[in-house]
Parts: sequence; C-alpha cells; structure tokens
Amino acid sequence: MRKLIWPVIAFLLVTAMLSLGIWWWAYGTALDRLSARGQTELSLAADRLQSYLQRFRQLSVVLADHPGLIALLQEDSDQFVAESERLLLETADKTGSLEVFVLSASGVVVASSRGAYDGQSYAGTEYFRRAMNGALGTSQSSDAQGRAFYAAAPIQRHGAPPIGAVVVKADIEAVETDWRANPNILYFTDRYGVVFVANRFELLFRSLADGGIAQNVAQKYGPTKITPFAAHDQSRLSGHDLWQFSGGGRFPTAALHLVRHAPVIDLKAEILIDATPARLSALFQAAFAAAASLVFGAVLLILTQRRMALGQRLRLEERANLELEQRVALRTEQLSGVNLDLRQQIKERREAEEALKVAQQDLVQAGKLSALGQMSAGISHELNQPLMAIRSFSENAEAYLDRGDLATAKNNLSRISEMARRMGRIIKNLRAFTRKEGEPITNVDLNAVVGTVLEMNEKRLEENAVTTLWNAPGETVMVRGGEVRLQQVLINLVSNALDAMEGQPDKQLEIAIEQAPSLTRLSVRDTGPGLDEAEKIFDPFYTTKIVGASEGMGLGLSISYGIVQSFGGKITGRNHPDGGAVFTVELTPTGLEEAA
Repeated sequence: MRKLIWPVIAFLLVTAMLSLGIWWWAYGTALDRLSARGQTELSLAADRLQSYLQRFRQLSVVLADHPGLIALLQEDSDQFVAESERLLLETADKTGSLEVFVLSASGVVVASSRGAYDGQSYAGTEYFRRAMNGALGTSQSSDAQGRAFYAAAPIQRHGAPPIGAVVVKADIEAVETDWRANPNILYFTDRYGVVFVANRFELLFRSLADGGIAQNVAQKYGPTKITPFAAHDQSRLSGHDLWQFSGGGRFPTAALHLVRHAPVIDLKAEILIDATPARLSALFQAAFAAAASLVFGAVLLILTQRRMALGQRLRLEERANLELEQRVALRTEQLSGVNLDLRQQIKERREAEEALKVAQQDLVQAGKLSALGQMSAGISHELNQPLMAIRSFSENAEAYLDRGDLATAKNNLSRISEMARRMGRIIKNLRAFTRKEGEPITNVDLNAVVGTVLEMNEKRLEENAVTTLWNAPGETVMVRGGEVRLQQVLINLVSNALDAMEGQPDKQLEIAIEQAPSLTRLSVRDTGPGLDEAEKIFDPFYTTKIVGASEGMGLGLSISYGIVQSFGGKITGRNHPDGGAVFTVELTPTGLEEAA
C-alpha cells in the first residue's frame, strides 16, 4: 500500500479537477438554455406591452384630427365642451382607456371623459411639452388612480403651431394580468431604474439605482415612495449575469438576470429566472463524474492488489486443478459404468413396453372372442333360421315349377336371395369384428356402429325380452375413432347391460346420441340394480360377476376405457336418478366438410 499512496493522491487531484470542469461546463450549458428561453419570454413580453401601448398612441393621433376637438380649442363654448366630453367618453369606453382629455395651449384641461377639471394643469409634464413642440409625447406616471401610460398628440391646423393637445391615459395593470402566473420574475424599469411594470406587486416602485437618483424621480410618481431593490450579489459565469439573493422571500437563491431594451416605450424589460435547478443539475453531473472516477479508481486499485497476489494464487490453483482432474477422471470412469447400466435398463424397459403392447392387443382380441362366445347362441340362431327358410323356400319352388306356377316360384327364389344377403351381412360383421384393427384413427359413422351392434345382439335381446329404445339421429354422426374398436366398446356396454338386467321385471335398454360443437356423447342406460362402486368399474379384473364363469373376468370395461382414451375421448359410468346404470362415451366430432 505504501507504493500506491502517491498514485492515489494524484488520481484524487485529477478527479477533483475533472469534476470541477464538468460542473463548469454543465452549469454554463444549462444557463445557455435558460438564457435562450428567457430572451424569448422577454421578447414576447416587450412586444405585448408595446402593442398594448401602441393602440393608445395611435388613438391620440386619430383624435387630434377630429374637427370637434379643433373647434373646442378655437371657440370656447359650452356646446362644444359637452359634445367633446361625450365624444371622449364614448372613445374611452370603446377602447378601454382610463381617461381621454384635451389640454389647451397653456396645459389646462378643457374637456375630459371624466368631466371638466377645474383649474388642473399638465403644463409641466414631459408628454405635454413634447406635444406642444409638434411631436408625439409619451410618458408613464402614477397618481391617486394608479399607474398609467400617457400618450399626447398635438392639435394643430394647416402647419400652424399647436393650439392644444389630446391625451389618452392607459391602464398599466390591465396588461400585467396575464403575467401573474409566470413563475419567473418579470418587470420593466424606466430610464432611472425604477420598476414601473411587474408581475409581482411587491416589486413596483423599487429602484435599482442609488438613493439620489431615486429622489429625483419621486416627484414624477407622486406620493408613491421609492424603495431600494432587494439586496443581492452579482457575478458572471460563462457570459451570464447571475444574481444571488439572501434571506429567502419571493426571490430565488440564485437567479439568471436578463435584460432587453424597449426604446419605443422608453422602458427596459428585465427577467429573473431561477437558476437553482440548473446549478443542482450541474452539481449532480459533477458528483456523478466524481463517483464514476472514484469507482474506477477503486476497481483499478483492487485489480492492482489482486495482481500482486495472483502469482501465489495461480500456484495454489494449479495444484488444486491437478487434484481435481484426478478426481474427475475417477468419477468419469464410475459414471461410464452407471451409464452402461442405464442403457441396459432402458433397452429392457423398451422391450417390456413392446411386450405390453402386444399383450394389450391380444387382450383386446380375447375380449372380442369372449363377446362372440356370449353371442354365439344368438348368432347360431341368426344363421340357422335363414338356412331353414332357404331349404323350405327351395323345396316349395321346385313344387311350384312342376305345377307351372312361375310367379310363385319366382317369389320364393327372391326370398331365398334376401335370406342369403342377410346371412352374408351377419358373417361380414363377424369377420370385421374378429379381425385385429391396426389402421390409424379415421372418421366413423356412429349411427352405423350402433346399428351393427344391435343387429349382432338382436337374438339375445329378443330372448331376454328387452325393450330397446334407440332413435337414430336424422343425419349422419361422424366421430374420430376406429370402427371395429368402437363396436367392441359398445358390445361390452350392451352385454354388461343385458347381464345386469337379468331377473329384473322391467328390462329396457336405452341408447342415445347427443351432439355438441366440441364433442359427441353416446350413452347406454339399463334398468338393472345400478353400480355399487362406480369409482372402481374401470379397474382391471374388477367385476361383480362370478370370476371364471361364462360371464367374464372383469376386463371388458378396462379394455373399453383404454380404447376410448386412444381415440382422445372419455368414458364414464354412474347411477341414473331413476334407477339403473348409465355409461357415457365422449368422442371428438369431425367437421361437416370431413363427413361429406
């Protein structure tokens, strides 16, 4: 650390100089922006005041040429006085003037918008003297009525000397109203440095000059007391005039002072803009630069210290790295053995999954054959009955042919053909049901599936005296699935319903289809005793029947559950409020264009 003391001191000095330079630059830049905005504001204020006063100067010039006022000064008549005062009053009301009056050559008021002034004289005023010299006289003054601006124009005819003057008196406070809300201090001073117009009432008649000059102009503003301006210190920074006030009050601690001359109205526009935000902004930037430099120096110092200790640390790290590499090599060898074991386990699991899929397919096929076993009696009857009918109709046809009754023989042959088609349809359904379906999910007609299952179970339904309630929808109902697998699901549900209704006095099998935009529901309801444990009905080997008997092993609903899930659907079972059980299969419908 002793070696770093002098570099640290040098760095701190450079940081201090850099911060001071940034403060100087930032403060000057901020003051430049304030000055630009302030000059614009001063220009607008001066133009507004000049435009306001210019109206009354022009008004005095226009009134000076009025014949009635000329006649008033040439002939002192009461009639002319009354008419002139009426004219002056109308003019004052229309233009917003405080007062409009006419002075004789001696400076005495002869007519006024407020009435005649007895013996009042304005001979000593500056604006009257200029008017009597043939020029336009302007001045500002203060009296009992308040601060006002006077504009006097000479009244003369055909180049003769002036015979009087017309004076327009304008209210100064009217133009100050719009400046009251300005956060900056805006004021106008006369040639003696006295504030005559301001947006702060307390600044009026304050003098920026010394006491002697202020006393010289005290008579101009009547009884108003001229007081000195607030005490302040002045300084220059980057070409800007800065005023510092102490004691608080309405003046900012630091203010930018700007001046703009308005020679037309013989006033000087001045403004004081609060420079505290600019100073704070400069201080913040300088502090930020100092902080950044100190942080940089601290980081550099830390890096230097670390570099000195780096050599020893590197040697320690090399030794630690050597030990780490040895441990990594040993651990890598162990992980390689574990990885080999995991691969072997993954291979065995894949083989087990393949075997499980084959077993599931065999189990589904076994379920089909089990269902066929239960329907074997009905199927035998369905095939035996047409065969017996075919034999009978063929023998009758031979007899009718021998008799020559061709029409009856032809009718018997037609009925034999119909019986053969019926047998072919039954055999086709059995062959389709018993085959292993390996095709992907397609569009299936749910009405056709229900019709095929009812036809395959027709004999059993008739033998058990079961009333079938099935009203097929008037339109084709297409769903996503496999035709043979959906037949197996519905055969399992119908077979379970028939088994449940054995021994019941009222046997009804109700099948219904409900369609919605997002799903299609197929429900199968029976009038049996219902479900004892509805939450377990889809568990494998769960059954309320005698295990090992002809009724089954409790796999039908479990197989159906897996089939419906493979279609992306859902199957549920519950007890119906009116008795019996109802199973619902929810499937995904296809679009109308796909069904077409």
